Amino acid sequence: MTSTETTDAPRYVKLKIELIAEITDEGALKAAALQQVAGDEYLDDEERAQSVEAIEVDPSGSLAHFIDPVALLGDVPGVELASATWESAQTEFDPESEEWDEYTVEESAE
Repeated sequence: MTSTETTDAPRYVKLKIELIAEITDEGALKAAALQQVAGDEYLDDEERAQSVEAIEVDPSGSLAHFIDPVALLGDVPGVELASATWESAQTEFDPESEEWDEYTVEESAE
């Protein structure tokens, strides 16, 4: 690949980021998520109702309403967000387990 090919053709990079967050005040998180959903100008009424229901059923899912992939890449020169998906789910977490070593880098065959 020549340097001309690199600059002329779009290159896509898939980033995988895994975060573990401890919810220390579920009520405060739920209230903030409901406020976030109420003020989200991009949600239509049906999406807003679904979001509110999801927050009421499982407040741990409230965290997903604060994830903004545009903000992650917004100040990176030469990069435009092409697509993003994310979710939040409860998980078991043992900080002493090697499985959760934050310095471990997974190698992928992708």
